[in-house]
Amino acid sequence: MKHYILYIAILTFLFLPSTDGRGQSVSLNGTWELSFWEQPATPVRSPEVLRQTECRTITATVPGNVELDLLAAGLIHDPMIGSNVWEMRPYEGYQWCYARTFPTPALADGQRASLRFGGIDCLADIWLNGTKVGEAENMLIEHAFDVTDLLNGSGDNTLQVILRSAVIESQNYLLNPYSNKGSTANPESENVRKAPHSYGWDILPRLVSAGLWRSVELQIVNPMHFTDVFWMVSRVDAGKKQARVKVDYQLRIPFRELDKHQAVVRLKRNGKVVHESSQLLYTHAYAHSFNLENAELWWPRGYGEPALYDAEVAIVDSAGRTLASDRRRIGLRTVALEMTEITTPEQPGEFCFRVNGEKIFIKGSNWVPVDALHSRDASLLKGVLDMAVDMNCNMLRCWGGNVYEDHAFFDFCDENGILVWQDFAMGCSVYPQDDGFAKKIEQEVRAVALKLRNHPSLALWAGNNENDEAISWSTGDFDPDPNRERISRRTISELLFELDPTRPYLPSSPYRSPAYYAGGQDQHLLPERHLWGPRGYYKAPFYTDVHNHFVSEIGYHGCPNRESLEKMFTKDCVYPWKKGTFEWNDEWQTKASRYHQYATNTLGRNNLMTNQIRALFGEAPTELDKFIFASQTVQAEAMKYFVEFWRAGKFRRTGILWWNLRDGWPVVSDAVTDYYNSKKMAYYYIRQVQVDACVMIGDAREGNHPVVAVNDTRTEKRGTVTVRDLDTRETLFSGRFVIPVNGKTTVGYIPETAAQGMWLIEYAVDGEKRTNHYLAGKAPFRLQDYERWYKQLPVSKR
Repeated sequence: MKHYILYIAILTFLFLPSTDGRGQSVSLNGTWELSFWEQPATPVRSPEVLRQTECRTITATVPGNVELDLLAAGLIHDPMIGSNVWEMRPYEGYQWCYARTFPTPALADGQRASLRFGGIDCLADIWLNGTKVGEAENMLIEHAFDVTDLLNGSGDNTLQVILRSAVIESQNYLLNPYSNKGSTANPESENVRKAPHSYGWDILPRLVSAGLWRSVELQIVNPMHFTDVFWMVSRVDAGKKQARVKVDYQLRIPFRELDKHQAVVRLKRNGKVVHESSQLLYTHAYAHSFNLENAELWWPRGYGEPALYDAEVAIVDSAGRTLASDRRRIGLRTVALEMTEITTPEQPGEFCFRVNGEKIFIKGSNWVPVDALHSRDASLLKGVLDMAVDMNCNMLRCWGGNVYEDHAFFDFCDENGILVWQDFAMGCSVYPQDDGFAKKIEQEVRAVALKLRNHPSLALWAGNNENDEAISWSTGDFDPDPNRERISRRTISELLFELDPTRPYLPSSPYRSPAYYAGGQDQHLLPERHLWGPRGYYKAPFYTDVHNHFVSEIGYHGCPNRESLEKMFTKDCVYPWKKGTFEWNDEWQTKASRYHQYATNTLGRNNLMTNQIRALFGEAPTELDKFIFASQTVQAEAMKYFVEFWRAGKFRRTGILWWNLRDGWPVVSDAVTDYYNSKKMAYYYIRQVQVDACVMIGDAREGNHPVVAVNDTRTEKRGTVTVRDLDTRETLFSGRFVIPVNGKTTVGYIPETAAQGMWLIEYAVDGEKRTNHYLAGKAPFRLQDYERWYKQLPVSKR
């Protein structure tokens, strides 16, 4: 095999300050060398064996993914284009070694050096100066190793991270009979703690990547430093502006430093100290509780300001010098999920979030990977989150097929009043039940909970995505009870009971409770549901005859914009169909997305667009630009309808998390924004109906269309509304309304008509003018009629 020779230049090191007494950090990001070779029967796990192995070596960037380095070296074509992603298949069987050198930093007396990896993908042996530092087998959590005694006293240190093939290593485990063997790539992922989507999903390509995908640093740890700080709010009184606050903190401290210093707890709001207390530090762990008057509470979007406090715990000596400190921003709020095991017409049950005691109607999106190659996540994050704010989402559900987002994601949600539903990273499968896997999940849950639990935006832990349903997918008539499942019912639940008593826990989404299992497993019994089904006409009984309270997944396909198609396909494949047919070409099938080059599961997904167009317009155009418009129209009307349908049922229906905000790869999907951040029509339609106070028209009941106004705020809203027919210019309705606090009202009714048309809703709430529309009549409509109406809508001008 051909060898590449790499010369690494001397790098400038970035020293980062610390806020917890851990000293400075030396960034090891930047240029590394990357060697790779086909994994042998006995994998390479040491530098000594690696020296005897024939391999290729190229330049790599950290944080990074091996695909990006291969692309930069000219060894592969861009995997985002066409079907090029299948070029990565041979590399799934490779091993990789990241290597670099760095100088030994100066250490003061008692300081230690900790080698920290933000993310290692995935099965790794870490070596420093020829000595093994440790191992890693979880892509999803941070890893730290004390390397103080392995550093060279002077001169450079050689760091090597040797990665094994996750696909090959997965063969070392026995799968349980619930695995969907052969039908998806899930069985490969079940024992290996990588992002589940990596093996292929219907929204993302198969990219079983490898790499150091988050930052690497050498952290200088002081002898005295905080090991954990947890701020909790046990109760609030929004009316009296009171909060009961508790802070738990622990630190590492030399014994000789005990009984000498003060532990200071300080809380500030807008620079003003609102609470300060101190006590003699005579042990390594303390808990401090206090009542805060005139408390400014943290609220989700629409319900109030997401007020944040600067919280600090510091160790201060007799001269007033700070020896160690922990600083973070916190919000004062309580969160609860009122939930019953089932819902029936006789006993409606509940699935409703409360923040600070107030019922919150949830409207938001599912959060999927912002990139299939996660080293690029950080650079893309802000732009995607800005769209969530623009659409007035008050919750994002971090879907279980993803990685765990870093602090930057949660900081943004803290600052912008976006609640976060956090699935643990498992989905659509039944994971191992043995002690070994349970220990992997215990380590993961502990790491994730300790890292994220101080964020006020974090509202719910959920055990997984659809695992309760998956238990019956591959077992035929044998339908086991998911409540016997160990990982979600015991492992995670018991650990969260220990680590985070402040938040609710949902074992699975959707959760098939004992009462549901015993009651015949009719999905109408589920308080919370994923509403996918046949993907037919969006007003079909499947979508409208539902008894569930909360829908946490619901979506509709929409073709990307023309300019995006021209980026993701080769020139000859932009047009999707083989001549004279609706048979999709191979690149469009790849972008469907296929789990695997030879998989057939998703070959019909593009037909969702044609079938849904036919449901609304009778026939699907074959001219591409007209097809794009028709597909985006159907998606936009469907998604708008779903949001309005659930909002109009407030609080019998308590929330909708639609699928989904943005694609994590150039694909054809349900997302309302594609990978290139090009917005589909549905983006603007949803934005129009997710404003805090909205007026909408419902489908006719008993010969009349209700005009409904909904208010998702804690203040009364007043307004006016006029409804006009865009064809006749006739005023169909005009009136005034008052919407109660966090409530809804029926403003009036419009008589049902057999005529097709578009009704423009012009309304004002507290003086702010807005518009909406209603597509009147029965499908199918003529596409040319819709084009004419659309051009008259203010939303078309966007």
